[in-house]
Amino acid sequence: MKIGILSDSHRKTELHKEAIEHLLSQGVEYLLHAGDIMLEKHLKMLEETNLPYVCVYGNNDLALTHLYGKYNIFKEPYYFKIDNLKIKIMHMPYFMSADADIVVSGHTHTFESSLKGDTLFINPGEVCAREKSLTECAIVSVKDKKFKVEHYFRELSQDSWTKREIEL
Repeated sequence: MKIGILSDSHRKTELHKEAIEHLLSQGVEYLLHAGDIMLEKHLKMLEETNLPYVCVYGNNDLALTHLYGKYNIFKEPYYFKIDNLKIKIMHMPYFMSADADIVVSGHTHTFESSLKGDTLFINPGEVCAREKSLTECAIVSVKDKKFKVEHYFRELSQDSWTKREIEL
């Protein structure tokens, strides 16, 4: 199973679109967005992939709260399952307990990935390239309860994505 993860798109529609297209080109089966998606058209882009997706509201998503029920966007922390895998997704990294198989967060605009016990903690970094001149996203592959993380990043001046693999 391959799960594509994004966060902090902010108002960068073209970067949001490019990150989704890149994740789709890598064969992801699910998409997760850890908040600060900010625009309804960004939610529509996720929906138009026809993949299952889950998003949470970030601290800059107040204008999207009226869309609850129209899209798969929820209050944080949000728990759900993909097959037998329990996932917790949030924007603010306040609920970082190991009470799920995968804990996804955003907000810091910094990629992080670590395994604590049997729980994978991951922050995909930022789509919006606000804190640095990189746009980022990640893929988590799960096979036999083992995780492989792929961190993708692209300099804004470049066309191609760089991949860093982390075996956990």
